[in-house]
Amino acid sequence: MPQVLIYLGLAVLLSLAHLLIVRFMSIDGVTPDLLLILVVWIAISNGQMSGVIAGFVIGLVMDGITGDVPGTNALSKTIAGFIAGYFFNENKVYLTLGNYPALLITLLCAVIHNFVYYFFHVRYSDMTFSVFIYKLCIASAFYTTLFAIIPMIVTARKRERVQY
Repeated sequence: MPQVLIYLGLAVLLSLAHLLIVRFMSIDGVTPDLLLILVVWIAISNGQMSGVIAGFVIGLVMDGITGDVPGTNALSKTIAGFIAGYFFNENKVYLTLGNYPALLITLLCAVIHNFVYYFFHVRYSDMTFSVFIYKLCIASAFYTTLFAIIPMIVTARKRERVQY
């Protein structure tokens, strides 16, 4: 139960950061998705079911806060949690999260998340499919992955302290 409260607290802090700070970090309309990093982190740390539940709850809250198309955040983050959960290995959690596999998993989940999320928004815009793929799916996924370096480094340092 304490771990759930920690994740809930992180989700609240990252939601506030997403609403108040992330829009100022926009590069040509592309922003990182800090909550997606949390969903991937939870899925790799605790398994697929935890990732799915976290993705759905966090996505549902974001749908309510942002006023986006209802259910798009919930659906896309649930799928990302499901995919990230495939990489859960109880014996290698810190090894996965403290090294480059965490970044690759985040990148994969971010591309799929962005494709699902923005698919519902592109229909109503005049954006071409190539711009949709390169700008919204891939560029945004790399920007999110760039921010995933921070928890990766924290985990690597934590793992080093535990080993010695």
